[in-house]
Amino acid sequence: MKSDDTPFEGGPLDGRVLPVLLGITGHPPKTYRVPVPAPDGGPPTVLVYRRVQAATSRRLGLHRGWKYVFDPEDDGSGPRFALPWGGRGHKGRDAGGATPGGNADE
Repeated sequence: MKSDDTPFEGGPLDGRVLPVLLGITGHPPKTYRVPVPAPDGGPPTVLVYRRVQAATSRRLGLHRGWKYVFDPEDDGSGPRFALPWGGRGHKGRDAGGATPGGNADE
């Protein structure tokens, strides 16, 4: 697997550069979750970092790498990914769309 040295901003990892595994497309994951164990043995706290563009080139405005920014609002308890057919926002069969609900000859 290929990895890339990625800088982190904010939170406890501020200023660190860590190797992050790249996906099939050559990009690091959109979110980076860091579990921090509780000192009293309770459930771990999850720190969430979001991927953003590190910089753009001056002349052409091309993408110049990634960095992770700390997201204090996210507690890491939400879903990691959403499937397009997962049912959230499903309107039902006759709620509109490209196909008419009944027979077109009626």
